[in-house]
Amino acid sequence: MSNSVNHQKVLLVGDGAVGSSYAFAMMQQGLAEEFVIVDVLQDRIEGDALDLEDAQAFTAPKNVYAGTYADAKDADLVVITAGAPQKPGETRLDLVNKNLKILSSIVKPIVDAGFDGIFLVAANPVDILTYATRKFSGFPKEKVIGSGTSLDSARLMVALGKRFNVDPRSVHAYMMGEHGDSEFAAYDEATIGGYPLKAYAAKEGVTDEELADIEDKVRNKAYSIINRKGATFYGIATCLMRISKAILRDENAILPICASLDGEYGLDDIIIGTPAIVNGQGLKEVVEVPLTGAEKEAMAKSAAALKKITADGLANLEK
Repeated sequence: MSNSVNHQKVLLVGDGAVGSSYAFAMMQQGLAEEFVIVDVLQDRIEGDALDLEDAQAFTAPKNVYAGTYADAKDADLVVITAGAPQKPGETRLDLVNKNLKILSSIVKPIVDAGFDGIFLVAANPVDILTYATRKFSGFPKEKVIGSGTSLDSARLMVALGKRFNVDPRSVHAYMMGEHGDSEFAAYDEATIGGYPLKAYAAKEGVTDEELADIEDKVRNKAYSIINRKGATFYGIATCLMRISKAILRDENAILPICASLDGEYGLDDIIIGTPAIVNGQGLKEVVEVPLTGAEKEAMAKSAAALKKITADGLANLEK
């Protein structure tokens, strides 16, 4: 990590729609004094760095530039968004073989450069690629996390906020499990302004069927966006900025990320979406939500699907 007092350095790998949106969000928030962009498209990252640096006159001073994996040596945080994008009709899990190959070519040179900070992974399928990043790097669980269900949870908060006509920031509700088709809404533990969600819904005349419909639409919102504009990037970029902020400012913030489990929810040797405390060390601890029986079953099914595809993907990579 950087030895300068009050100096923080972030290295972004992947300057596509998600990566460039994340870089812009970090500029707008004035996070990290040094921001390095790495991608195979050299002209693009040089152009993006030149474009982004103009924002500092109205935000905060920042040294933003195009770099290489060698620049990870003294970075505090490496954010990985590089990978094949999800196409219309594709699931996130369809991407696993393509993106495992890409990821394997990224993590090793970063570690070889002497990087000793925190990995934050956003490329899909994020649960599997975060797990693979930990395997490829050999880093402890605290230093490898993924964006997980942060975006899905944001979508749930927004949807519930719309339905109940309240500020989404007053909604505390999580999507959990895989960032994908097997995720689920933890409604029984959710609240609106401290009021249990289920009770609040009953008071407002919102049925369980309506809540299930909201959950389904949240689960499939990515497909709705991809089918219309080709990709999702503003939402996930903002989530990445929020997680980065929790790390760089040592916030001890509880955020829905994907994290390594060691017995929580009865699961181990897996990285999956759950609320967790995030601070300057990365993952401080998993917040094990007291799930209902049905929710525990949903979590177990999601984990089983991820484990199988992870094992198959890593096996294919070794062939």
